[in-house]
Amino acid sequence: MSADARRWAIPGVLLLWCASLIVLRVGRSGSLVYIFLCWNLFLACIPLVAGQAFRASSRRRASAALQIGWFALWLLFLPNAPYIVTDLLHLASRPPVPLWYDLVLLLSCAGTGLLLGYASLIEVQGAVEERFGRMTGWLLAAGSLFLSGFGIYLGRFRRWNSWDVLTDPTRIFHDVFDQLLNPASHPRTYAVTLIFGSGLLLGYAALRLLVANAGAATGAVRPPLRP
Repeated sequence: MSADARRWAIPGVLLLWCASLIVLRVGRSGSLVYIFLCWNLFLACIPLVAGQAFRASSRRRASAALQIGWFALWLLFLPNAPYIVTDLLHLASRPPVPLWYDLVLLLSCAGTGLLLGYASLIEVQGAVEERFGRMTGWLLAAGSLFLSGFGIYLGRFRRWNSWDVLTDPTRIFHDVFDQLLNPASHPRTYAVTLIFGSGLLLGYAALRLLVANAGAATGAVRPPLRP
C-alpha cells in the first residue's frame, strides 16, 4: 500500500461508516433531514487534501506560488472540519428513528470531521517544521486552530461559508473587520473563538502527545536489529 493510500485508510473507513449511517437512516425514515452531513464531510476532506498537497509541494521545493496556494486553500477550508461538531445542535427526537441512533450518527460525523482537520494540520505543521523549526510549527498550529474557532463562529452564527471569501468578499470582510475593530459590540465573537480555539488546541496537543507516547513505547519494546 502506498504512503498516500495509508494516509487515507483510517479517514476512508470513518467516512464510509458515516455514509452508511446516513444511508440507513434515509432508508428507515424516508427523510433527508441529516443529508447535509454528506456535504459537510466533503468540505472537511478539502483541508486534508490541501494539507497533503502543501507538504508534498514543500518537499519538492515547488514554486512559492504553488505552495502558498495550497496553504491558503488549506487554511480557508480548515474550519469546515471541526465545524461539524456544532451540528450536534440539530439533535432532536425524530421518529421513527430512535434518538440514540441520531446521536451516534452526529457523533460519528463530528469525530470524523475533527480527525480530518487534525490530520490535515499534522501534514501542514510537519511541512513547516521541516523548513522553519518546531517552534514555528507549533505557533502555526495554535494560530490556525484559533482561526478555526473564529471560522466556526462565522459559519454557525453569521452563516458565512468558506467560498464566500471568493464569491462575496466585500460583505464578509466588512463583517469580519467590524467584529475585530469593535470587540465590545461583539462579545460572543470572542467567547466562541476563544473557547472553541482552546478546545481544539488542547485536543490536538493531546492527540500529538498520545501518538508520540505510543511511538516511544513501541520503540522501547522493539527488539534490536541484528547485523
